[in-house]
Amino acid sequence: MASRLRQAVAPLYLLLCLLLGGSVQGIWANMLLQLIGIGLLAWAGLARSSEPLDRIQKQLVLVVLLGLLVMLLQLIPLPPAVWEKLGGREPIAEGFRLLGIAAPWQPLSLAPYDTLAAMFTLVPPLALLAAAWRLGTRKSWLVLALLAGMLAGTLLGALQVSSPDAENSGWYLYSFSNFGAATGFFANANHMAILLVVSVPFLIALLASVRSGKRNVQRESAAIAMVAGAALVIAVGIALNGSLAGYGLAVPVAVASALLLVPRRSPARRWVALGSGVLLAAAVVAIAVSPVGGSGFRSSATTSVQTREQMARTSAGAAADFMPFGSGVGTFERVYQLYEDHDRFDVTAVVNHAHDDYLELALETGIPGLLVLLLFLAWWVRASWRAWTAPDADLYARAAVIASAAILIHSLVDFPLRTAAISACFAMCLALIAQHRRPPPEAKDGSTLWPTRHVVLG
Repeated sequence: MASRLRQAVAPLYLLLCLLLGGSVQGIWANMLLQLIGIGLLAWAGLARSSEPLDRIQKQLVLVVLLGLLVMLLQLIPLPPAVWEKLGGREPIAEGFRLLGIAAPWQPLSLAPYDTLAAMFTLVPPLALLAAAWRLGTRKSWLVLALLAGMLAGTLLGALQVSSPDAENSGWYLYSFSNFGAATGFFANANHMAILLVVSVPFLIALLASVRSGKRNVQRESAAIAMVAGAALVIAVGIALNGSLAGYGLAVPVAVASALLLVPRRSPARRWVALGSGVLLAAAVVAIAVSPVGGSGFRSSATTSVQTREQMARTSAGAAADFMPFGSGVGTFERVYQLYEDHDRFDVTAVVNHAHDDYLELALETGIPGLLVLLLFLAWWVRASWRAWTAPDADLYARAAVIASAAILIHSLVDFPLRTAAISACFAMCLALIAQHRRPPPEAKDGSTLWPTRHVVLG
């Protein structure tokens, strides 16, 4: 019993992140997730693990530690003779001179308290990763927790769009949201859309896991009915959500997920992979010209192109000025306000993110952050290749490759990983990819006289 409760910790925490971590506007909800996450990290650090970390897991831990080191170094105070010569600091140094004040010691980060707050947002994904690896869990439980959160969000989204007065509806959880769209437990419709999309490969993996075992007509029929029902919910959720990100990414992700059902030596695998790649490239282009607000079919695409191009151009210019060490994690909004065109300033449209996480990372962390990013992407490519080519690879690990790829690609045009919910999903994917091998079959109790009649998901 104690072992089962321990294995349920990571899935329950994932479900909690999906229900409470949909927006940074939920200050108290995010604080609760972070406090629980700190407790999980402490528990995972003190717990005795049945299996030591292998090389691929240790490599990911090293990349995470390097990323945390970059953030910590941004908080160390530097003498004026040093920080004044760093990129982007000239106006700050000039301000002290105009005021007749001696320049004080300053850290690399222009807003160290914002950097410290940003570090705490990493607690939920790191806690989930640690709980899955150190405390142990059943992979199917993680998948079921993800699907449960998705289904609950879709139900809430249906109630949201059915409201006669969306902006005053009590079904929307946040003051600033994509009113009129099914956002579920999120504030941004695009973030609910990516949750729906990443659920697809895991849904297919559930079906494939049932089919890969010993043939059981009753079990397979029940699994097909369950998967078909959940797929219908996802399709309805994407339609109610109305985000171009959902429409654009769902098709290539679904095509790629079909590889989980195609036999390994089938020649069709190559064509399915090629088709998903072409569809994915078209989806990225379509999303890039979609409105920034999150509802792709509700605004002018021409205005969106100008807005996205302007945001990217402004962010890239700021990033170049703050090279090589960046402005500090969590400072994007403050820095962007200094660089945007004040003649066209709109007080109703505050740019809080670059809508390109890689560009925002370049601005905030400079070359050190980009190097850590390259190390992570190299790790992800290697681990993903291993998960797809190893003969003993787990279906859920392969599904995690597809899901994490969708999140990484979506980050080119949005900021899904800035929410605790999607970052926890991404951490779940990394945990599954790193633990790519199929678990050994459990020993059956010989005293059982009657066969089980329910669906068993491995």
